[in-house]
Amino acid sequence: MKNPVPMTLTRRGLGGLAAGLGVALALSACGGSPLATPSTSAGTGSAAGGSLVVGSADFPESQVIAEIYAGALTAAGVTATTKPNIGSREIYFKAVQDGSVDLVPDYSGNLLSYVDTEATEVSAEDVYKALPGKLPDGLAVLEPAKAESKDAMVVTKATAEKYQLKSIEDLAKVCKELTMAAPATFETRAYGFPGLKKNYNCELKGLQPFNDGGGNLTLQALLEDKVQVADIYTTTPSIADNDLVVLEDPKNNFKAQQVLPLYNESKMTDQAKDALNNVSKILTTNDLINLNRAVSGDQKQSPKDAAAAWLKEKGIVK
Repeated sequence: MKNPVPMTLTRRGLGGLAAGLGVALALSACGGSPLATPSTSAGTGSAAGGSLVVGSADFPESQVIAEIYAGALTAAGVTATTKPNIGSREIYFKAVQDGSVDLVPDYSGNLLSYVDTEATEVSAEDVYKALPGKLPDGLAVLEPAKAESKDAMVVTKATAEKYQLKSIEDLAKVCKELTMAAPATFETRAYGFPGLKKNYNCELKGLQPFNDGGGNLTLQALLEDKVQVADIYTTTPSIADNDLVVLEDPKNNFKAQQVLPLYNESKMTDQAKDALNNVSKILTTNDLINLNRAVSGDQKQSPKDAAAAWLKEKGIVK
């Protein structure tokens, strides 16, 4: 069995609300934006509509995608800079609203849940169709990528073979024999224990809580059979690197989480839209896995360098 890749990714759910709002309110009380001056220039192109600032959330995958967006804009002749590591969705959403940044990469399902806590859409198509009508005035999204980063029920190859597991439906037959590794919130969130019971009649033996975002602690517990199932994001490199099996989710217990740009309409030009939509046409889930490995694995590339290599590989930048 291969050694696990070191993980530094954080989860992109709706957690951290109080902390995020607290920071945002404290900063707004001082009369300023929650964002610093742009720290990374993506190029020196120019556009009639002026420059665009691309923000990112506070985890490596988001930072890499932001650099990809900025590089693609620059290659299309649009001046672009980046403001990485803004914070949680509560903070970067506000930043797009107030124009502190012009766009950020986001994830369709979690974005929909953020703007509409009662949303019931789960499939990629339905989530994307619902978003425009739920976003506040002045904000919009562009085309989603095939790339998706979402929660998944993951087992070792040995466990899959032992119980003949290919999907969560198969898992339901043996759920009461298995313990799961996941954040403590998995026990109460709609897609967690309640969703598994509702959609699959799956009631697990128990939950072993880990708050490392499907990182090394979760991985080691799974590999050592201390737990038999784990909640790990689909773009986590350790899944492929350890021959883990992602169980299919035919009833869409987990919302689709396609990568897409969330933007402020005030400065977005057709030229910029075309450049960003071109990225979405090309970016795949496997690309995200490799990019995460580049920045969070042994290579330890910077998000900007990893993005630059991807842009060149795909022919967007010569």
